Amino acid sequence: MKRPLLLLILIASCGTCIRAQDLFERLDRALTFSALDNDVRARVSGTLDLELYAFGQPAPGLINADGSALFNPRLSLFLDAQLGNVIYAFAQTRFDRGFDPTDHGAQLRLDEYAVRVTPWQDGRFTLQAGKFATVVGRWVQRHLSWDNPFITAPLPYEYVTAISDVEVPDYGYAFVRHLDSKYEYNPLIWGPSYASGASVSGSVGEVDYAAELKNTALTSRPASWNLTEVGLDHPTVSGRVGYRPSEMWNFGVSASRGSYLRSEAESELPAGRSLSDYHQLLVGQDASFEWHHLQVWAEVYEARFEVPSVGNADTLAYFVEAKYKFAPQLFAAVRWNQQFFGDVPDGYGGSRSWGGDVSRIDIAATYRFSANAQLKLQYNFQHESSPPRESQHLFAAQLTVRF
Repeated sequence: MKRPLLLLILIASCGTCIRAQDLFERLDRALTFSALDNDVRARVSGTLDLELYAFGQPAPGLINADGSALFNPRLSLFLDAQLGNVIYAFAQTRFDRGFDPTDHGAQLRLDEYAVRVTPWQDGRFTLQAGKFATVVGRWVQRHLSWDNPFITAPLPYEYVTAISDVEVPDYGYAFVRHLDSKYEYNPLIWGPSYASGASVSGSVGEVDYAAELKNTALTSRPASWNLTEVGLDHPTVSGRVGYRPSEMWNFGVSASRGSYLRSEAESELPAGRSLSDYHQLLVGQDASFEWHHLQVWAEVYEARFEVPSVGNADTLAYFVEAKYKFAPQLFAAVRWNQQFFGDVPDGYGGSRSWGGDVSRIDIAATYRFSANAQLKLQYNFQHESSPPRESQHLFAAQLTVRF
């Protein structure tokens, strides 16, 4: 009861802090720096997120916690720096209980850092290197708490499958999920996938393009995103091509190919095989539409995992999301998600599905008290076609203050 009570007190008292606009303006000026006639500029900003989750066991998505409730505070700090009109650098540091919501102790991480070079100001070409979000799809462009109309990620970015990057199944029948240790398993795409590497991107007329070379696959866990943990011996290549026929519409096609197994699994591989023999192959399509107060996004992904001792494991996942602004400070969103799984050999001459098909609906509402504070409420209902739990509910609240 203490944690929910604490969140209620913070929400109730938020009215005082959100009216202090002059305080935020003074803080913004204090965290903005310039030199050399404004040729060198830098700004520090941040968000404070206070999240409360209520759920049944096993915990849904990438939530890694026992019990039925979790209080998850998070402080995110962003550094944006500009050197002239050509060089831009950014970094994101977080102080929280883990990259995904957990009941573990506090930790400090450097989640993103990159340098971006744009030789021409018409946006035709940009080169970027560092540790940053994937170019695949378009959800990553609104995944931060202030921009995301939901608290959680879409199903393809957080639903834990039977794929493991640290374990190798003995045979097809053993290729099943173990929800008591689900953090040893992987979703189709792990959140924004802050892997390390380099990218090129740009726009030519109505066409956008982006391609990246990263150190690990889209399914890989956050611990694999650092070059010090996983090097570039088995790189992943991903890209997206987009088309904007008008201001209302945006269409895109993405693709990715890369090795997804970590070094821990190498000793368990069949004789004569290496990590580079097993890949995650992904093709995706995305579309978005904006008209007055309505925004609609959709993404669909078809993926194949080359699994040792099993063969090809295919899956398809998609979501459709709509957001409507009822008033300048109030908007609501609804999202429909599904994921389907193909069959794999069971080791006894037959075949079986390597995952239970899942459907989920997400409903959320957000009220912005000011340009610096907002409160978000969300409800998820998820239904799976296989045990141990066919239906699951999630209630979540998130208070965000940005500066």
